[in-house]
Amino acid sequence: MQALRIGFGEDSHRLAPGRRLVLGGVSIPDAPRGADAHSDGDVLIHALADAVLSSFALGDIGAHFPDSDPAFDDMDSTPILQGALDMVRTVARSARLTQVVAVVTLDEPKLGKHRDAIAGTVADLVGLPTDRVGLTFKTSEGLAPDHVQARVVVSWDGAG
Repeated sequence: MQALRIGFGEDSHRLAPGRRLVLGGVSIPDAPRGADAHSDGDVLIHALADAVLSSFALGDIGAHFPDSDPAFDDMDSTPILQGALDMVRTVARSARLTQVVAVVTLDEPKLGKHRDAIAGTVADLVGLPTDRVGLTFKTSEGLAPDHVQARVVVSWDGAG
């Protein structure tokens, strides 16, 4: 029987005017505000990278990509995810990512029309078919209208 590993990641950022909103590597053009963050603030990619790292007890993105490092200022977050995947490949060569499941909470804009683009980009970034990337979009029901949040679970097999 092959080993199974599960990872969980979560990220959130305050929303601010004058910032673009990026989710899963996709710029959301109809967003009135974007994440106030050191990097591009892509909460979906940040949570995914943390999930990847947590699967193998490799810490979190704050340890590997600290927000105190000016090299990461306003950077595209996709290299953070690639770095996390590379770290896993170093410690578990036979591990195979099998599933990404994500929940993004944002009050506005509604994200449904961006689902295919986000799922496709995430799938490409992690090397999965799109039917292995589950995305759920929620609102905070007005409880937290000034933030964006993502929670991600990943599964691996052959991870010894």
